[in-house]
Amino acid sequence: MQQEYQTINEVSGPLVFVEKTENVAYGDIVEIETPDGVKKGEVLETSKDVVVVQCYEETRGIGQDASVRFMNENVKMPVTEDLLGRILDGTGEPLDDGPEIIPEEERDIVGEAINPSSRELPEDFIQTGVSTIDVMNTLVRGQKLPIFSGSGLPHNELAMQIARQADVKGENEEFAVVFAGMGITEEESREFIEEFRETGALERSVVFLNKASDPAPERIITPRLALTTAEYLAYDKGYEVLVILTDMTNYANALREVSAAREEVPGRRGYPGYMYTDLANIYERAGIIEGEDGSVTQIPILTMPNDDITHPIPDLTGYITEGQIVVDRDLDNQGVKPPVNVLPSLSRLMDNGVGEGFTREDHPDVSDQLYALYAEGESLRDLVAIVGEDALSDKDEKVLEFARQYEKEFVNQGTRENRTIEESLSVAWDLLSILPEDELIRIDPEIREKYLESEEGNE
Repeated sequence: MQQEYQTINEVSGPLVFVEKTENVAYGDIVEIETPDGVKKGEVLETSKDVVVVQCYEETRGIGQDASVRFMNENVKMPVTEDLLGRILDGTGEPLDDGPEIIPEEERDIVGEAINPSSRELPEDFIQTGVSTIDVMNTLVRGQKLPIFSGSGLPHNELAMQIARQADVKGENEEFAVVFAGMGITEEESREFIEEFRETGALERSVVFLNKASDPAPERIITPRLALTTAEYLAYDKGYEVLVILTDMTNYANALREVSAAREEVPGRRGYPGYMYTDLANIYERAGIIEGEDGSVTQIPILTMPNDDITHPIPDLTGYITEGQIVVDRDLDNQGVKPPVNVLPSLSRLMDNGVGEGFTREDHPDVSDQLYALYAEGESLRDLVAIVGEDALSDKDEKVLEFARQYEKEFVNQGTRENRTIEESLSVAWDLLSILPEDELIRIDPEIREKYLESEEGNE
């Protein structure tokens, strides 16, 4: 039987300070019994004289008369394949009206680091159905590829589109999505639930929803519960799992709130100095283990405060992950959906998963040519703003027309259109035909001849 203590001497924000305890370990589950019921938390810090408890619920009502029980076990996630199709809250409790979840086992949410020597190189193409990602910033199995966005931009719509459409090429591949919303509003929560149910995406998904009204400490465990579930489905059940985490900015702000309550010395912009390590503990739980079926691929989504890509959250995320997809405010203002700007976007592992044997032989060259022409088109737009279009050469006018059509036909596909990689490449070749063949210098002449003729024949 767990010993009870009534030695609370202070409550500060989400933290409860308990004196004179014995045999208490970091991360132990704690139950605090109050007149309003039992509240749960975990040990955040322990010393000879005092234990700091991080409460997952509101600390209102916790006084010196409250009883504190230390359960001598860490926070665990009950895992089972039956979690697929279920909607849970930020602590892993069911939010839907489904049957009781009977777990096969319970796992520590901290997880175990993948031995670097056991990691396989990510290289298998994951089709998202979004042209700007599949062709220009390809996602590969086992990668961690974040989406950088700004407040008010449709990053959640892009997240849902990927959750609905993502698939791994292969006849016998089982694919699953683990979706974790952190600090989302009631309206966003309803929209996510309706979207998953109405589109049928819920059947292959496990959804965790931590709301903005929920306590900040709960936000810190939500992604760990989601990743523990993903690791179980991947490495025990052989699923190819895509984990979508939104919004990591809300997660980092919860870290800052708890750090301030602990009166820690702040780092950049008030965030704790250990935020890099903390984020790495989450992001590095993606990968493929040699000799094991299944994989964990991550798409963390974060909103950049004031659209500042140098803010600590996107800055540190960029160091840890393998590129970024950037959602652009100007494209959004033009009504382009999804408004992905490929110029600042990057997938560092793209070369591993494209080309013959993965997507199609023309993919790498087409991607390079699209990028070069669109970048040139953007430069010409700046020039036109100064000297006008009359000063442009015939080639410049064609490049400018390409840039317009590229945004209209390639980037702007809507949130309901699911393009195969072949369809995306076909749209790309149509756009490239705007320019004379000898201007497509980044594409191998044999590939150029083969696919330009093919597209003309299809017309």
